[in-house]
Amino acid sequence: MTGMTMRGTGAMALAVASACLVSSVQAREDAVRSARDVFWSEGYEAASMASLQRATGLNASSIYHAFGSKRGLFDAAVSAYLDQVVRPRLAPLRADVVASDALAEYLRGLRRVMAEPTLPLAAHGCLLLNAATAPVGTDEGLRGIIREYREELAAAMQRGAEAARPELDAASVVALATACTAHVVAAMTLVRVDANGACELLDNALMLLDASAPSPSSASISPEPVDD
Repeated sequence: MTGMTMRGTGAMALAVASACLVSSVQAREDAVRSARDVFWSEGYEAASMASLQRATGLNASSIYHAFGSKRGLFDAAVSAYLDQVVRPRLAPLRADVVASDALAEYLRGLRRVMAEPTLPLAAHGCLLLNAATAPVGTDEGLRGIIREYREELAAAMQRGAEAARPELDAASVVALATACTAHVVAAMTLVRVDANGACELLDNALMLLDASAPSPSSASISPEPVDD
């Protein structure tokens, strides 16, 4: 009986420990998400410890214990931004099989978000691109993350261009993907000060995508029969 009681007590302790672990993981994710929103709206330098404490519900010592520093919390927020905001939108362009309309749908979806001023992207722009032009952007570690983000975006644009225009040669696909990437980066940089201008850039990217489509060939049109 004693052994059974001990085993029961051990199982209960394990269950409690597992529940605490899940709870702490969820609490950390919630805190990072809240901090992400503060950094996104205010920028790294302007985000005070007081505002981060209010948003996360953590005191300063808890933040330093969990993340090491304000910068450690920012790095966690950037990682969350990539995983929760950027990559889900790019997912159709990174799938094993990319649909022919995936790039156009990405551009249209991004335009819809930028046209809605209450959404974070329209109101604040891109967290990473904002950081790139701020003092924190001189940090080599963050510069590497931003470079990798641009490369990830460019690779997704190329996958989308290949699927949308399979008839193009490799150089033309690269040129189209590069143009789309440049338009997206410019739009994300511009949107918080000129949403209409940002939307026009995405409209132009869609026009470039449409313009690269082959025109109907006259050879495909059957000639009218001629009676001799």
